Amino acid sequence: MATELIDARGLKCPLPVLKLEKKLDGLARGSGLTVLATDPMAAIDIPLYCRQRGHACVASTEGNVLRFEIVVG
Repeated sequence: MATELIDARGLKCPLPVLKLEKKLDGLARGSGLTVLATDPMAAIDIPLYCRQRGHACVASTEGNVLRFEIVVG
């Protein structure tokens, strides 16, 4: 499955979530999306956003980069 990528490294809250929201608007159900972020608040905001809107979200950390693998619900 092809996955879209949002590179939100260096952006502060709420910009990573706003970029995610904008990208999700154009994706079909079942599409994959990866978000990279460095703002610690993204670890709370992105999974919460996904949960509230029915998207699957798996978070991991690579060094100081947060990685979110999202499947559009």
